Amino acid sequence: MRDFPTTTTEAVDPVFMFILGACILLLTGITVVMVAFVIRYHRSRSPEPTSQAATNLWLEIVWTALPTVLVLAMFYYGWSSYLSLRHVPPGAMEVTAVGRMWSWSFEYQGGRTSPRLYVPVGKPVRVDLVSKDVLHGFYIPAFRVKRDVVPGMKNHVWFVAPKAGSYDIFCSVYCGTGHSAMITTVEAVPETEFQAWLSHGEEGEKEKEGHGRELLEKHGCLGCHSLDGSPRVGPTFKGIWGHQVTVTEGGVERTLTVDEAYLVRSIRQPAAQVVKGFPPVMPPYPGLSDEEVEEMVEFIRELK
Repeated sequence: MRDFPTTTTEAVDPVFMFILGACILLLTGITVVMVAFVIRYHRSRSPEPTSQAATNLWLEIVWTALPTVLVLAMFYYGWSSYLSLRHVPPGAMEVTAVGRMWSWSFEYQGGRTSPRLYVPVGKPVRVDLVSKDVLHGFYIPAFRVKRDVVPGMKNHVWFVAPKAGSYDIFCSVYCGTGHSAMITTVEAVPETEFQAWLSHGEEGEKEKEGHGRELLEKHGCLGCHSLDGSPRVGPTFKGIWGHQVTVTEGGVERTLTVDEAYLVRSIRQPAAQVVKGFPPVMPPYPGLSDEEVEEMVEFIRELK
């Protein structure tokens, strides 16, 4: 038996259906009355007004009272459900979602990070929202949660995944040229599988890669650079080592070979040499240590 009264889906869906049903009922009623009046009081049937009534008190009371009651009911129903969305159940698992142009990364208690949000099935999850650059929007349609991610502002959402599966996460606020690619997923897994992932890692193979990939994920690099050769906002990392690229440096085009010095400079000073055909949108990462940069470069070098 669950220890929380409702989920975000259960809070939102009934309100939506109530408002939708009221709108359909009003649309149908108004349309039927309008058509009936057009037929009944057409000029060919009633060329001259026959009614001498100037007012109708009860009619005025009804058409004032009914919409007022309906709007108040919508407000009360919506407000009570909104409070459910903002009150996180006690004992919820806490995760921090970090948005940056143009990727999401998720930080768990204990220091684990991931480009996808892993959660246990049936357990409430609180997601604290952080932006590293511009305004983003954290949106999970399957769980009816959508919240702005504002730089310097604390915000959060919570949800419960009712069954195992993969659920899309979008950015709902236009945040630049790579906005449409700012997509990841919620991976809902059984509790035992989640605890194993949290303790030992997503894949055994990943342990062999060292911390290079984890650093790329943590700092949002994989939101713009793919690992499989597919085009994104920036050049793919797959097979880039040793290849020649055309860059613009100081307004002049040059052809360079991708080696360690090139990658280090691209990470440290991304605006110094911009690859031809790609926008100069990569931000600098001054907080990276030399060891972290070295691990990232080593991972890219080994990626075939």
